[in-house]
Amino acid sequence: MKIHEYQGKEIFRRFGMATPRGVPSFSVDEAVKAAQSLGGPVWVVKAQIHAGGRGKGGGVKLARSIDEVRARASEILGMQLVTHQTGPAGQKVRRLLIEEGADIKKELYVGMVVDRTTQRVCLMASSEGGMDIEEVAAHTPEKIHKVFVDPVKGLTDAEADDVARKIGVPEGSVGAARAMLQGLYKAFWDTDASLAEINPLIVTGDGRIIALDAKLNFDANALFRHPEIVEMRDLDEEDPAEIEASKFDLSYISLDGNIGCLVNGAGLAMATMDTIKLYGGEPANFLDVGGGATAEKVTEAFKIMLKNPGLKAILVNIFGGIMKCDTIAEGVIAASKAVGLKVPLVVRMKGTNEDIGKKLIAESGLPIITANNMAEAAEKVVAAAKGN
Repeated sequence: MKIHEYQGKEIFRRFGMATPRGVPSFSVDEAVKAAQSLGGPVWVVKAQIHAGGRGKGGGVKLARSIDEVRARASEILGMQLVTHQTGPAGQKVRRLLIEEGADIKKELYVGMVVDRTTQRVCLMASSEGGMDIEEVAAHTPEKIHKVFVDPVKGLTDAEADDVARKIGVPEGSVGAARAMLQGLYKAFWDTDASLAEINPLIVTGDGRIIALDAKLNFDANALFRHPEIVEMRDLDEEDPAEIEASKFDLSYISLDGNIGCLVNGAGLAMATMDTIKLYGGEPANFLDVGGGATAEKVTEAFKIMLKNPGLKAILVNIFGGIMKCDTIAEGVIAASKAVGLKVPLVVRMKGTNEDIGKKLIAESGLPIITANNMAEAAEKVVAAAKGN
C-alpha cells in the first residue's frame, strides 16, 4: 500500500524527523489559504500522486507570491501528470501539498528496504540527492553506501554517523543527520513499511537536516496492525480492477498486453507470463487465484479480466496441488457461462484430479481450447489472440 507525500511527512514527524511546514489542499482556494497561513515569501506547490518524478513532469513548482500560488495550483490541480512511474497515460492530480520554501545547500538521498539476502533492513544513502537512485546505481554505484541493520541493535550512532559523513553531511550537522536516519529506521520498523525514502534529504544554509520529500510503502500483510495507516489509503490512485480483485482475495495487477492470465500460485503466474512472451504474446494481467479458489472467485476473476477492452484471449494455467483441477474446471465452466465469454479460452491443467477436470471441460459443450503443457498452451493462446 502506498500513501501520499504529505501523509508520509505526518508519519515522519511522529518519529521526530524534521520536515518543512506544509498544508494539504484539495482545491485552488484551499491552496491559497494554505499559503497565507504558512506565510513567507516563497512556497512550493506540489502535486500529490503515488509516483516519483513529479518535478520533471511539471508537478512541482515554486511560487513567489499569493497570485503565483493560485496560478500554479490552477495549473497542477486536475492535470494528467505523466512521469516515468505513471506510464504514458499519466495520473490525474486531485490533491496538492503547499509547502514553505527551503534554503537548500546540499541535496542527499536516503532510503530503506528489506534486503532478502541478509534478511535485514538495508539503509541506502548517497550524496546524489534529487536524482533517481536507479540512475545513480547504474552509472556511479560507488556513490551508494549501504548499512545492513542488526535488528537487535537497531541503527547505531556509529553507523548513522559514518553514513552521514560518507554522503557529505557537514561535521556540524552529523548529529542532526544521525537523528534523522535513526528516526527513519524506527518509522520503517514500527509501521511495517516495505520502502521508506527521502529524496532529497537536504542540508539547509544554517545546517539543519530536513526531509524535503517522503515516500512510504507498506506491507499489505501487516496492515491489520495499522488501522491509522489504512485510513490514509487513496483509492483514486489505484487501478479499479485491482481494487475489485482485492475484495475477492485475488492478487491482480493490470499489464499492457491482450492475453488474460488466470493462474494459481505467484511463481507459476510469473512463469506463465514469461512463456506467453516467449511465444510472441503479451500478458494483459498478473492474476493469482491462490490455493482456495471457488467457482465464485473464478467467475469474478473472469469478470475483472473482461473489463479490459483490449483483451483478445484468456489462458487458464493450473497446477492442481491443494487446488484440485476438477474444482477449477467447474469454476471455469460456470464462469464462462455466467459472463457469456466471447474471447478464446485456453485451459491447461496438471495435478490432482486432472482427468476429472479435463472430462468436465470436454463434456461442457463450451468452445474451450485445451493444452497438455505450458508451451502448447502459450502457443495456442497467442495464436488465438492473433485470430489464427
